[in-house]
Amino acid sequence: MKATTLRPLALGVAALAVTVLLFGRAQAGDDDYYAPVTDARTLQECASCHIAFPPSMLPAASWKRMMGGLDQHFGDDASLDAETTAAITRYLVDHAGDAPGQASKLLRGLRAADAPLRITELPKWVREHDEVPRSDWTRKDVGSKANCAACHIDAEKGYFEDD
Repeated sequence: MKATTLRPLALGVAALAVTVLLFGRAQAGDDDYYAPVTDARTLQECASCHIAFPPSMLPAASWKRMMGGLDQHFGDDASLDAETTAAITRYLVDHAGDAPGQASKLLRGLRAADAPLRITELPKWVREHDEVPRSDWTRKDVGSKANCAACHIDAEKGYFEDD
């Protein structure tokens, strides 16, 4: 074959490889990928203090409970005006791990009546992190179990695979 014939073929193969890599990562994320927050108001308010946790990481009851207690949000007063609170709650509940069309594997082992406030207390999260030494959680660059980005460099993009 001539070089001019091979060039388009090589470009096509390269494009296909990149596409497979990108889509493969998202699909392989059945256990490790959680769609990140896309709502601007939720991002603005939540990510101003910590990673905006993907809504599918908790059930709707948890998000309602959390948003109903923002005045005591893990030791801080994260209160918002009523309209903002309602809009963010609606977004989180609509995209919660137990919302129609969602099938969050992180909620496996959680009883339907449970409404945990901490993702780090979910049975699947605990199992997946049981090998992490206790001392790692208190390292200065980690700080707490809630600092996902300390170990999962693409956490803000929704990827929580082991890095």
